[in-house]
Amino acid sequence: MVVGGVGCLLDGRIGGMTEQTVGAAADKGAAQLWVERTGTRRYTGRSSRGAEVLVGSEGVEGVFTPGELLKIALAACTGMSSDFPLSHRLGENYDVTIRVSGAADRENEVYPELDEVVELDLSELDDAGRERLLVTVQRAIDKVCTVGRTLKAGSKVNLTFQVDA
Repeated sequence: MVVGGVGCLLDGRIGGMTEQTVGAAADKGAAQLWVERTGTRRYTGRSSRGAEVLVGSEGVEGVFTPGELLKIALAACTGMSSDFPLSHRLGENYDVTIRVSGAADRENEVYPELDEVVELDLSELDDAGRERLLVTVQRAIDKVCTVGRTLKAGSKVNLTFQVDA
């Protein structure tokens, strides 16, 4: 049924999943993802693999905001995308920290720019070796960081409502 141009599913729960997991279930082979409300502007994000993350407003202690999770996803994707070339050159136990920031434009409710800084000790490499490694790492990130590629390209978001009637 379509109400006001928005698709609505009227059959309650689907296979024990909440509405938030329906879209994720369409991702073949991907974990099912959903959030459940646990209080005023407070949610718990869950995955079918048993992971949980606390999400809420900026003023709520012990939670990430949705925007913070977006930034963390970007930094984690950058780290994971760079892991192979860095571990290949620096060894399995290299240390890296990826900081990510970007202020929200509250008038338009977007993050117009996100900045990432990869903190990495390359002091054991000469200048040419550092340059080669950083070019290789940048290429790896550009090629396989799904989160970064999605943010750069933009993504269509389809929203439907499943309601009990």
